[in-house]
Amino acid sequence: MLLRIHTEPSERGASYDTLLRVARATEDLGFDALFRSDHYLQFGGHGRTPGPSDAWVTLAGLARDTRRIRLGTLVSPATFRSPGQLAIQVAQIDGMSGGRVELGLGAGWFEGEHQAYAMPFPGKRFDRLEEQLRIIRGLWTTPGDQRFDFTGEHFTLTGAQPTLPPVQRPHPPVIVGGTGAVRTPALAAAYADEYNAAFVTPEQAAVQYGRIRKALAENGRGEDAMRFSVIQSVCVGRNDAEIARRAEAAGEELPDTAFRGTPAQVTEQIARFAEAGAERAYLRLLDLDDLDHLELIASEVLPHFAS
Repeated sequence: MLLRIHTEPSERGASYDTLLRVARATEDLGFDALFRSDHYLQFGGHGRTPGPSDAWVTLAGLARDTRRIRLGTLVSPATFRSPGQLAIQVAQIDGMSGGRVELGLGAGWFEGEHQAYAMPFPGKRFDRLEEQLRIIRGLWTTPGDQRFDFTGEHFTLTGAQPTLPPVQRPHPPVIVGGTGAVRTPALAAAYADEYNAAFVTPEQAAVQYGRIRKALAENGRGEDAMRFSVIQSVCVGRNDAEIARRAEAAGEELPDTAFRGTPAQVTEQIARFAEAGAERAYLRLLDLDDLDHLELIASEVLPHFAS
């Protein structure tokens, strides 16, 4: 089980310098990766400063300012960027990082965010997501001396030049998530390298992983073609008072599924997902100023999951 850190700048606001401090601590403490959400609007009406930041601009900076950890989004809405633009951005940052980038891509869901920044919020978003996944993979894998054409219901590309070849071959890993029983497994099995279960119980994760495995078989892919992961908010403390302080500082009510408790309790909670089939756990860290929290997790939880 690999432990990865996930940041949510949309909850509290975060400057690049703050995210860089978290990224370097993530790297120095031995975690596998740093991911971030991809939102432009702060949630909860906090109005904190600094305000929204762009996920892929952030990751481009971190690509040059870190050395080892993997970097990515959970998840980028397919409604934010054209598929050609996103394919070029991710491939370029893959080169800047020396091959450490991963793309989590989702259908998009927050209509108010789109309205706030004059971004279209179209219908048939799952259909659009599927076309985006096909286009991005096509642009990444088309030989450089050829051109990429695509005609779909929502996107048409004519004579597109393939992206600067990504360092990772055949392409950077693609992550798809969701809890749907039919469409999500089909999309993951056809286009993804990792499936992520978000804010679910171990039992729910096991059911969804089973659906993905069935879809993989129907798509002619073996189980070893897919990584299985989970994301949960995390709140670890040495005692009840420290746990309560961190929960309050998180600025939101932690869901029942959160990894919450002492290091021993959180280790057990993560292990239950490993038993359900998860190979990676994204620990959603909400208070980005609390690097002691990261150090506690690294010293007392991470060693139980060393690869």
